[in-house]
Amino acid sequence: MAIIGAKLAPLSLIKTLPVDPLRSFSSRPSSSCSARGLALKVACNSLPLSSPSMQTGILQTQRRILETFDPKIPLAEAVTPPSSWYTDPSFLALEFERVFFRGWQAVGYTEQIERPHDFFTGRLGNVEFVICRDANGDLRAFHNVCRHHASLLASGSGQKSCFVCPYHGWTYGLDGALLKAIRITGIKNFNKDEFGLIPLAVTTWGPFVLIKLDENPLLHENNFMKTVGHEWLGSASNILSMNGIDTSLKHVCRREYTIQCNWKVYCDNYLDGGYHVPYAHGGLASGLKLDSYSTIMYEKVSIQRCEGAPADQDEFDRLGSKALYAFVYPNFMINRYGPWMDTNLVIPLTTTKCQVIFDYFLDLSLLEDKEFIQRSLEESERVQIEDIVLCEGVQRGLESPAYCSGRYAPSVEMAMHHFHCLLHDSLGNI
Repeated sequence: MAIIGAKLAPLSLIKTLPVDPLRSFSSRPSSSCSARGLALKVACNSLPLSSPSMQTGILQTQRRILETFDPKIPLAEAVTPPSSWYTDPSFLALEFERVFFRGWQAVGYTEQIERPHDFFTGRLGNVEFVICRDANGDLRAFHNVCRHHASLLASGSGQKSCFVCPYHGWTYGLDGALLKAIRITGIKNFNKDEFGLIPLAVTTWGPFVLIKLDENPLLHENNFMKTVGHEWLGSASNILSMNGIDTSLKHVCRREYTIQCNWKVYCDNYLDGGYHVPYAHGGLASGLKLDSYSTIMYEKVSIQRCEGAPADQDEFDRLGSKALYAFVYPNFMINRYGPWMDTNLVIPLTTTKCQVIFDYFLDLSLLEDKEFIQRSLEESERVQIEDIVLCEGVQRGLESPAYCSGRYAPSVEMAMHHFHCLLHDSLGNI
């Protein structure tokens, strides 16, 4: 299938209201849309979301907020972004449009779609999606929205031979084709081949599943796989592959946290070069040689490394001899230590609330060691709770009239500064 017909109104022309920061995404129609259906879709997407004067006001606010941070100032002299980056709803709207709806985004792991008929669902902003493998084993991704009356089609994860709408029973194949439309006798100017699910670009890198909302979804997965490493990870791709970020580990469990803070607060906390570890994570600090901490920046990735502290023979040791913490812009973290790998995916929910999804992977040799797994997860949980307390406290401080901007600690917070500069670049040219 190929994309045909009229051009949709670009995102830059469809500005959003502060009261609904997620409305900026404009879906791309499937190739099966007729001229009539496509015209209707263009008409819907072209409806003004606000008056010209209101749009101008939002643009001015976004521009003013963005320009208060200057990425050209050297780290030792730089001030951090202002609190409005973390509290203004119109700024989150801009982030969805310019950051999350552009470029590859991690959404899951390959074990979720290992076999034909496997599927899982997710949400990014106002984009509901479903990832699956069809009967031939081909990887597919679609907007998880029935073309009849917009009901969500699937939920959770598992296996399906088709997607049946729970509202009116319209049925779709795992290739996105509409197989059955119930009780439409008498309908005119309707061709079911024109009402398949709207596809999304999808591929994998190592153990991760990625989607791209601004890419032609009709290119085959293998074509995306040739370029995704460079596009998503840049020159850090080989480094991560050589440091155990691969499919050799087995998924153990998932844990989800809803945190009362802006999504960037959680990222900043991760990127402070271990600055907060001795003060907030006493147990974790005892297992690391913090004086060995180092940080290297790549195009859209920063990698923090730290050696593990030697453990006594009788001590419990889940960290091993070294730890690697990779931040993949804008919101994905990969932690590799000892026999473990865990990932943290940070999803904005509102200006002051985010969801963090943890997935834990373990070396095959330890899958039967239930005591080791339980103790490791308990220690990880303790660290996460400590971080949640920190992040929620920072958000409350950011909302205080006493704070505007801060400063960086140049010897440790270079990855945080790198993140802010990348974000400024993505959001630029308003």
